[in-house]
Amino acid sequence: MQHDKVLILDFGSQYTQLIARRVRELNIYSEIHPFNKIPTNFQEYKAVILSGSPNSVRGENALHPDLTNIRGEKPLLAVCYGAQYLAHFSGGEVAPSNTREYGRAKLAFIKENEAFFKDINVGSQVWMSHSDTIKSLPTHGVLIASTHDVENAAYRIEGEETYAIQFHPEVYHSTDGKRLLENFLVNIANVNQDWTPDSFVEETVAAIQEKVGNDKVVLGLSGGVDSTVAAVLLNKAIGKNLYCIFVNNGLLRKNEFENVLNQYKGMGLNVKGVDASQRFLDALAGIEDPELKRKAIGNAFIEVFDDEAHQLTDVKWLAQGTIYPDVIESVSATGGPSATIKSHHNVGGLPDFMKLKIVEPLRAIFKDEVRRVGATLGIDPELLGRHPFPGPGLGIRILGDITAEKVRILQEVDAIFINGLKEWGLYDKVWQAGAMLLPVNSVGVMGDERTYEKCVALRAVESTDGMTADWVNLPYEFLQKTSNDIINKVKGVNRVVYDISSKPPATIEWE
Repeated sequence: MQHDKVLILDFGSQYTQLIARRVRELNIYSEIHPFNKIPTNFQEYKAVILSGSPNSVRGENALHPDLTNIRGEKPLLAVCYGAQYLAHFSGGEVAPSNTREYGRAKLAFIKENEAFFKDINVGSQVWMSHSDTIKSLPTHGVLIASTHDVENAAYRIEGEETYAIQFHPEVYHSTDGKRLLENFLVNIANVNQDWTPDSFVEETVAAIQEKVGNDKVVLGLSGGVDSTVAAVLLNKAIGKNLYCIFVNNGLLRKNEFENVLNQYKGMGLNVKGVDASQRFLDALAGIEDPELKRKAIGNAFIEVFDDEAHQLTDVKWLAQGTIYPDVIESVSATGGPSATIKSHHNVGGLPDFMKLKIVEPLRAIFKDEVRRVGATLGIDPELLGRHPFPGPGLGIRILGDITAEKVRILQEVDAIFINGLKEWGLYDKVWQAGAMLLPVNSVGVMGDERTYEKCVALRAVESTDGMTADWVNLPYEFLQKTSNDIINKVKGVNRVVYDISSKPPATIEWE
């Protein structure tokens, strides 16, 4: 089935992925492409959205998209930078704002009978994020909405299906943002809402069967949501021709290797567990630098995985749980303006000695969509609701060098924290939680004796996608009990702290 598609041109806004996700929530398929790499098949897209940008249209480094075949040809929605670009280079004027227009604002004027603002009223809250402002509209521009401080908050261009807004409809703070996107895409651009988890499963299974045929596929399972959903999709498509390998890198949570292995076998997956703990610990011996630790863990995983894959005969394909944000974020600034923050181990290929073709059943969808697809496949909600867990595991939650004793300490601390969250009914209110073992000892007193032992930091954040995150205000009673349990039950720890940093400026993990 051919779905209607929406093209999002990325100018480097931190919110570009959010635009795509909001469009997907309307059951409409969307794709993000760099502003300077418009797909050659762009005629297949029913509508185009221009994202915001940290750049200024007035600067020498203004980003110039080629809109020759888009404006007047396709329904076009320009957000923030896009709106300023259309104004500045089409007969209008953009100037620095007297006050930086950032944060909540309310619509103070909406032009009557505008399809774009159907069912949206004056007083609706919108989210501003720009330091320039549109002083005068472009040629044939028609003002359709204002806030108290921003006159030209929204406009359309006469004779075209082109709309422009100086606020961000994609963020939650814009109360009617989803309605605005629906008005544009469904009512104005006539895009079909036919992108659903059920249709994704059906089409993906058929595509895997066509692509792979009767070949054998090997997949490395991590215990996480992405690789699990990928495994169940592949299993549905090719059954016993899927060979799953679950490697214990010695940096998993307490008892996780045995528990997850049993869970997978209960799901009917053809899975082999490989305990390579010592091999990973040996590879990490004496390494303190976080990036070097990641590389050592990645290399050891590839070696172990390769050893196991070679024991299988006639395997032609390697399956990976790559998801859409991995694909987008691995496009660098010159290919598209969204800067790459860190390398993703699933993207960018594998060593030459693993001469397998790649199959990535989830590479078109976001994390929240992966969970919806998993629910459609009947995967246990508890597994789908698991917090994200980093690929390098506890290796990047132990700051400094890694030893078996440090892993033991952190596994015990982590188990008390995570089990406590579940017992107190807090686990599902938290997006991600974990404990960090800090490379400092501090003085304490136990009984009548002086101790000089480790400090651990607990971290719990709420987020929708991990791109931004706030620390969770956990109850003092819970933190008090958790701290007491950790200090009393985990030998080697005499101090517990709680991390109250948000992202940005801090990251979720400490390394």
